[in-house]
Amino acid sequence: MQTKQHPKTPAKLTPPSHAAVTQRLVDRPLPAPHGFYYDVPHPPLHSRGWHLRRHLKRKRLRRSNQRYAATDRLGTRWSMLPMACVIIALVVVTGSLLVGYTGFTEAVGLRYQGDIITLADILPKDSLRMYDAHGTPIYEAVDQGLQVSEPFNDISPNLVHAEIAIEDHNFWENPGYDISGIVRAVLSNLLDGHIVAGGSTITQQLIKNAVVGDADTIMRKLEEIILAPQATRYYTKQQIMEMYLNTTYYGNMAYGAEAAAFVYFDLQDTPKATAAARLDIAQAAMLAGIPQNPTLYNPFLHPQATFLRTEAVLNQLRLQGYITPVQERLALAEAQSPQFLHPGIVNNTLAPHFVSYALGELTATLHVRLSDLSRSGLVVSTTLDLPLQNKILKIAQENVAALSQTNHLTDAAEVLIDFHNGDIRVLLGNTNPNNPQYGQFDVATQGYRQPGSAFKPFVYATAFEQGLSPGMPVLDVPTSFPMCCGLPPYSPHNYDLGYHGLLSIRAALQNSFNVPGVKVLYKAGVEASLHTAQKMGISSYEGTPNYTMVLGTLGVHLLDFTSAYGVFANGGVRIPPHAIDSVFDTQGHVLYHFVPSGKRVISPQVAYLMTNVLSDNRARAYEFGACSALYLYRNTQAQCYQGNPGSVYPSAVKTGTSQNFADNWTVGYTTNYVMGVWAGNNDNSPMLNVIGVTGAGPIWHEGMLLVEQGHTPTNFNVPPGVLQRTVSYPKGLTTTDWYIKGLPWTDWGLGWAGSL
Repeated sequence: MQTKQHPKTPAKLTPPSHAAVTQRLVDRPLPAPHGFYYDVPHPPLHSRGWHLRRHLKRKRLRRSNQRYAATDRLGTRWSMLPMACVIIALVVVTGSLLVGYTGFTEAVGLRYQGDIITLADILPKDSLRMYDAHGTPIYEAVDQGLQVSEPFNDISPNLVHAEIAIEDHNFWENPGYDISGIVRAVLSNLLDGHIVAGGSTITQQLIKNAVVGDADTIMRKLEEIILAPQATRYYTKQQIMEMYLNTTYYGNMAYGAEAAAFVYFDLQDTPKATAAARLDIAQAAMLAGIPQNPTLYNPFLHPQATFLRTEAVLNQLRLQGYITPVQERLALAEAQSPQFLHPGIVNNTLAPHFVSYALGELTATLHVRLSDLSRSGLVVSTTLDLPLQNKILKIAQENVAALSQTNHLTDAAEVLIDFHNGDIRVLLGNTNPNNPQYGQFDVATQGYRQPGSAFKPFVYATAFEQGLSPGMPVLDVPTSFPMCCGLPPYSPHNYDLGYHGLLSIRAALQNSFNVPGVKVLYKAGVEASLHTAQKMGISSYEGTPNYTMVLGTLGVHLLDFTSAYGVFANGGVRIPPHAIDSVFDTQGHVLYHFVPSGKRVISPQVAYLMTNVLSDNRARAYEFGACSALYLYRNTQAQCYQGNPGSVYPSAVKTGTSQNFADNWTVGYTTNYVMGVWAGNNDNSPMLNVIGVTGAGPIWHEGMLLVEQGHTPTNFNVPPGVLQRTVSYPKGLTTTDWYIKGLPWTDWGLGWAGSL
C-alpha cells in the first residue's frame, strides 16, 4: 500500500484559553512526567537530624514571635492610652471653650447691648460753653477736659486718613475687628523695634473708651472684639469715625479733634470752617499719633518722641497712598519747624463775676450740681453785653484811679439790668478781677454793703401806699424816737449836722435828710417797710431792722438792690434778674429759654410817685446842685451851669453813703435800664471826703450816658389813678404835687413839733 508523503511542519500548541491567560497557566512549567527513574546513586541532601533541628528551630521561632507579638500588643495598648486621653481632653477642653465662649458672648451681648444701641448717647458729653448776648464766647469748662463735637464733614479728611493709616487701615471694610491687623501690628512693632501700630481697630477703641473701659485684661479685649461687630450693625462707618474723632483723648486735657486743634495749634472756628476742618497733613499726623500713648507723645514734654511718631504716621500715609512722597517731605519739614506748635489758651477771664453768677443760676434752674455742668454738653446763651461791660469797666476803673490816692477809694462794682425782662446786661463784681487778693470776690452778688440813704425810697414807698403824698409837710427838727424794751430814745442827725425846718416830703427825700426819713419810717412801720423792700427784690440782708434801717444800716447785695429799683422803673412789676437766656444741646435743640413773668408787688401809682420824686432835679438842687452827676445831661458840667446841658435823659436816681463812709452808692434808672453802682474799699476801710454824688455818682452818670447812646430821651409815663393837687398846709406850706386817687390826702401830722 502506497503512503502519501506530506510536507513536514513544526508542531504548535493551541493558543491558550482566556481562562488560562487569566490564571497565567502558560507561565508555569509542565510537571515532570511520572514513572521515570534513573538508576544512579542518590546521596541525602541534609545530614541526619537536620529535619528535627529545623522543626525545633521553627518551633522556637514561632514561640518567640508569639511573645514579641504579645509584647507589641500590650505596648501598643499602653502607648495609645495617653494619646487617647490627650485627644479626649482636647475635645473636652475645646468643647468647654466653645460653650464658655458662646456663653460669654451672650453674657457680654446682654450686658452691653443697651450701651451699644445708645452708644451715641452715652459718649462723653462736650464741655459746657457759654456765650454773651452777641454770641461771643465768655466761658468754656475745662476742669474735666475740653471737648467740642463736630459733624464728620466738618473734620479734616487729613485727620481721618491719618487715623486710619496708623490705627486701622482696613477700617472701611472690616467688621469692627481685624485679626490680620493684630498680626500685622505685632510684626510691624517687632521689625521697627518699637510700637508703631496698635492691634485694636478704631471701632474697638471706641468701644473701649465708651463702654467696656480700659482695663488691661484679656477679658476686656474679648469684650471689644465681641461688641465691635454689633456697633457696626447699628452705626455706619462714618458715624463710628465721627464718634471716635470727637471723643478720643489727644492729651493735655483735649478730647476730640476740635479741642486738639485748638490746644496744640490755636486753630479756632471761622465763619467758613471749624478748627478741626483746618488741620493740615502735618498737624493731622501729629494728632493721630498721640492717642496710643498721650503721655509719651506729648509734644510739649517729649518733642523728639512725638516727632518720631509723627514720622511713622506720615510714612503709613504715604505707603497706603493717602499722600505723595513730596507731601510727606513737606509735612516732615513743617513738623520740625519751631513755629509748628502754637498752644491755644481758653480765656475764662473776660467776665469772671458774671460767669460765676450765671453758673450758679444754671445749677438752680436745671437742679444739678456745679460739677455736673462741666461735661454736660450744654451751650448757654446769656444776657451779658460784653462790649458794653468792657466800656463800663473802663469808666469805673478811670474814676476809681482818680480818687484812689486822694480819697482812699480803691474799688467799685456795677450792675445794669433791663428791667423790662430782667436781663442782666452788665455785672462787674469789682474793677480789678485779676487782683490776687480781692479779684475773685464779687461785691455785686456776694458782698453785703450798707446802702445808706439809697434805702429810703422803700420806706417812702410804703408810706405812699398808705396815703402819704410827696407834697405833704414834714418838720426837720431835732427829734427823739422812743424805743422798746428799756432802750434809750433814738435821736438821728442829718448828714450836714443841720436842720431844715418845715419842708415837703419831696424835698426831704430828694435832699436825703435823715430826720424826716426816720419820721416817715416811724409812721409807716419798720416791719411794713422791710416787707416792701423784700417783695421788691431784697432777698437777703445782714443787720437788725429798726429805725436806723431808713438810713441804710442793713447790708444788702448790689444786684438785689438794683433789681428792686427796677420795680419802680417797671411801674411796680417785679421781674427777677437773670443771666441765662437760653440753653441748647450740641444739636441746637432748645432745652430751656427764659420767659419773663412779672409779678405786681407795688401799685403803678406808688411806683410813679417815687419815680416822679427821684427824677426831680430841682428838688435836690439844695443838696447836690443843679448840674450834679445825678442829672443825666450830655454836655460838660460847665456847659450845664451855663444853661446848655445838651440832651437830657429823664432819670430817677438816689445816692447813699454808709455812716462810717465805707460804702458809697448811686442807683437810678431811665425808661430803658436800671443801673446800680457801689464804690468803696475791699477791706471796708472808710473813704475820705467821698459821698454818693462824688464817688459812685460820676461812674453812674458816665455809664448811663453810654448805655443810652442811640436811645431817644423819653419821659416816664403817668399812670391812671394819680392826680395833682395844690394844698396849703398849716404852718405856711403850700405845695402842688401828686396824690393817689382814693387814698386820704390829709396831713400825716409830720409837720409840727411833738406830732410823734
